[in-house]
Amino acid sequence: MNHITLIAGARPNFMKIAPIIHALQQTNVRYRLVHTGQHYDRAMSQTFFDELNIPQPDVNLACGGGTQAEQTAAIMVAFEKDLMANPTDLVVVVGDVTSTMACTIVAKKMNVKVAHVEAGIRSFDMTMPEEINRMVTDSLTDYFFTTTRWAGDNLRKIGVSDEKIHFVGNVMIDTLLANRKRFIKPSIYDDLNLMEKQFLVLTLHRPANVDETTHLKALMMEIIDNSNGLPIVFPMHPRTAKLFVDVGIKAPNLHIVEPLGYLEFNYLVERAFAVITDSGGITEETTVMGVPCMTLRDNTERPETCEIGTNELIGTNPKAIAPAMQLLFSGRWKKGRIPELWDGNAAKRIVKIIAKL
Repeated sequence: MNHITLIAGARPNFMKIAPIIHALQQTNVRYRLVHTGQHYDRAMSQTFFDELNIPQPDVNLACGGGTQAEQTAAIMVAFEKDLMANPTDLVVVVGDVTSTMACTIVAKKMNVKVAHVEAGIRSFDMTMPEEINRMVTDSLTDYFFTTTRWAGDNLRKIGVSDEKIHFVGNVMIDTLLANRKRFIKPSIYDDLNLMEKQFLVLTLHRPANVDETTHLKALMMEIIDNSNGLPIVFPMHPRTAKLFVDVGIKAPNLHIVEPLGYLEFNYLVERAFAVITDSGGITEETTVMGVPCMTLRDNTERPETCEIGTNELIGTNPKAIAPAMQLLFSGRWKKGRIPELWDGNAAKRIVKIIAKL
């Protein structure tokens, strides 16, 4: 492959694209970075480009906002025009956001080969838009780069041949390990008088947890009541902030803060006593950093974080929180191990394979 096009659309994509770009810069393979603009919060996106040393995208398709269908359509129309004007040998998509699926469809309809980084991940929950994105993308992909052997097994079950599956490790962990010494202490650390391993980090954004105020309030009260008085630091997603006003929860140890940049947020995570979340990516990072993690979801597309790592799937029932917190504070939470090939070299493996295609 002499020329590839990289797709980044939403916040997590930037973390996954960064090590691939850094690896490509050590080769003769030319690349073009297309930002679909799916996340239209400029501050959020710009922060990631700056912090992770990613060059400015060659184009921003500015396809933010709208419903799932509107956004998918907007990205497809814009990317088709861009791809016609800028032919490429390979389109590389990452993760499972709308941009991943939309750009895959466009590329294949234009007879351009597609590589999917983080292929084969499955939650088996068809109510999640991301699961549909994964399934559509993997049904069209030519080259599959997987984070675990389990993901490869999922692909084989849908008929993908072994020679197309490349077990390379986790690019998100490449970014984590490359930046671990660069983590930045956020101002709130001193402002709130936080002490290492004596506070909790909380993130919630999934509709199942935050869309219904009665449920959200029940979750929050269980977390607060079972926190042993430890400070709870809650960098609040804009989606949640709108709903939180209606809930009206306050507690002396609950600290709602603005969303943090990648380097600041992981400074907190690394030093936290535990993390409570409904995110997928955070469970990978806590596993590598050895931080206990509770996931408030009924399923996960990253079972390795539970089977090998420090994560436990608690579910969305507020009553499940107290027993989990009791286990945590008893000192009996599992230690966990780091999954195979999560060693900081996934992007190098990907680029080495792409260069030979």
